[in-house]
Amino acid sequence: MTDSQKKDIRQFSNAELQAVMVSWGEQPFRGKQIHEWLWEKSAHTFQEMSNLSTSLRDKLSQEFEIRNLVVDTQQLSTDGTMKFGFKLFDDHIIEGVLIPTEGRYTACVSSQVGCSLSCSFCATGFLKRQRNLTDAEIYDQYVLINNACRKQYGKPLTNVVFMGMGEPLLNYKNVLDGIDRLTAEDGLNISPKRITVSTAGIAKMIKKLGDDEVKFHLALSLHATNDENRNKIMPINESNNLDVLVEALNYFYDKTEGRITFEYILLDGVNDSEEDAHRLIKLARRVPGAKVNIIEYNPIDQADFQKPNLEQRAKFSRIMNTAGVTTTLRKSRGKDIDAACGQLANKA
Repeated sequence: MTDSQKKDIRQFSNAELQAVMVSWGEQPFRGKQIHEWLWEKSAHTFQEMSNLSTSLRDKLSQEFEIRNLVVDTQQLSTDGTMKFGFKLFDDHIIEGVLIPTEGRYTACVSSQVGCSLSCSFCATGFLKRQRNLTDAEIYDQYVLINNACRKQYGKPLTNVVFMGMGEPLLNYKNVLDGIDRLTAEDGLNISPKRITVSTAGIAKMIKKLGDDEVKFHLALSLHATNDENRNKIMPINESNNLDVLVEALNYFYDKTEGRITFEYILLDGVNDSEEDAHRLIKLARRVPGAKVNIIEYNPIDQADFQKPNLEQRAKFSRIMNTAGVTTTLRKSRGKDIDAACGQLANKA
């Protein structure tokens, strides 16, 4: 049987694997063992499954394949940030990032090959969206970045953010299934409170997160304080304007009481005025407990935006904090290897 005819074993549930084993004349618990190897022990080959007989491992290899990610490229920044190019089974490349900060090791993972939203300050937005990632491909990014983190820093990952390539809420089912693989007791059993999903703002899917009562945190890529400006830099705003998004975020909070963060990249002369700061304060106050992350703009080849100077960034943040809105001025990491926010574009 050729690889193209083999089935992807990680698309089978625990119960389905047990049923396959029974059909092969094996005991059903063998299916449970295979499931454990795939999702708890992160096995990438059938030969690793040492508590299965050699004949069963050989049969699995004949009938199934494990479409695991492979590290294609790996770069280390002067600040310790690591960027990875991951090759998928169909030869597409996606990128992920390991961000080490004091007491935290964060994996930034992708949800799509490319992106369809065309945000003008983001390099990924200039790529064509090729396809959604599977839940297993999302899981693999975490596993491979965690392995690198342990090797480089002697520590496991502490956090996961869906802020890489693609729009997570346009790959809703696979992203939630991937998060389930990470958080489930029969998966990696990590806390959902260590996970943040970032969206450019698809209101109906934000509400669906509320209906599904998710346990992870939510971040909104805001980047403008009125619809006129946001329409210019984020076309998704034309169908999901600020009032609609605020309503959706409140719905999400009412259903989950989950933490909501506004992400705000400061662009010189575009969204960094005192008026913008005061409008952002008003927006944040409309969403219970909302925090604001002020993000340093990172240059990309496709756009000519500039970042404000440090004094202007500090002033903007000071206005926010003085008004009582919890605001963090976030320093970019990995700029020298194009691993910072907005720079992922498969250039390596």
